[in-house]
Amino acid sequence: MTKEIIDDAKKRMQKSLEVFAHELSKIRTGRAHPGLLEHVMINFYGNNVPISQAANVNVMDSRTLSITAYDKNMIPDLEKAILNSDLGLNPVTTGETIRVPLPALTEERRKDLTKVVRNEAEKARIAVRNVRRDANTHLKPLVKEKTITEDDERRAEADVQKLTDSKVAEIEKMLEAKEKELMEI
Repeated sequence: MTKEIIDDAKKRMQKSLEVFAHELSKIRTGRAHPGLLEHVMINFYGNNVPISQAANVNVMDSRTLSITAYDKNMIPDLEKAILNSDLGLNPVTTGETIRVPLPALTEERRKDLTKVVRNEAEKARIAVRNVRRDANTHLKPLVKEKTITEDDERRAEADVQKLTDSKVAEIEKMLEAKEKELMEI
């Protein structure tokens, strides 16, 4: 019984880490990568879809993305969607492709992004701790129902705490790596 609770906690904590990693990938560091435009939506034949479903997004060099629309008539819409996104990018259309140069990050912007990254890390830590709390809460009724002993409960709580500590350490490692990446010039 405790094994299922611990396994569930492990899955949920891992999911929190994956969400944190996904959030970190959205925060740009001055390097171009196709995932940067992942959350930018475009109206493609009546449906709102991510740019990656309406165009081919590639990296030209470390500071430039290249976008080739599947339908040439979509180029102005693609350009408008990128301009209106919260990324602060200025696309340049050259015939059938759109080039998106990434501006260099200023020191002030790097510090702002570091604050955002720390905030996301705190959200991830809170999510992991909430999973720990839920797991421990599920153990209490089992003791009252005499399904498990108090010793089993303490062992399970210790296992959940070890799991929590390891996941928080992973979050810290990811945070440290992203902060280092942000502060690189």
